Amino acid sequence: MARYVVDVMPKPEILDPQGKAVLGALPRLGFAGVTDVRQGKRFELELDGEPSDEALAEVTKMAETLLSNPVIEDFEVHVEVLAEAAGKHKA
Repeated sequence: MARYVVDVMPKPEILDPQGKAVLGALPRLGFAGVTDVRQGKRFELELDGEPSDEALAEVTKMAETLLSNPVIEDFEVHVEVLAEAAGKHKA
């Protein structure tokens, strides 16, 4: 089994009101030095089988057609090694 991760972010030229709201709240909560915040989305898709170029292309197509709005968002797709496959356990 392979996990494909799609990170979606607003394009740099698109206003990000949620990011601006977080940026405004951080100093009020005592966090200093943050100069910008952009808020995005993360999708984790687990597919049967080993990672492959074909599966990566399929997940990219999913990101283009459903998971993102290509007019206002950019996305990146990558494969994540599952902890079980690596012999590790999450705490």
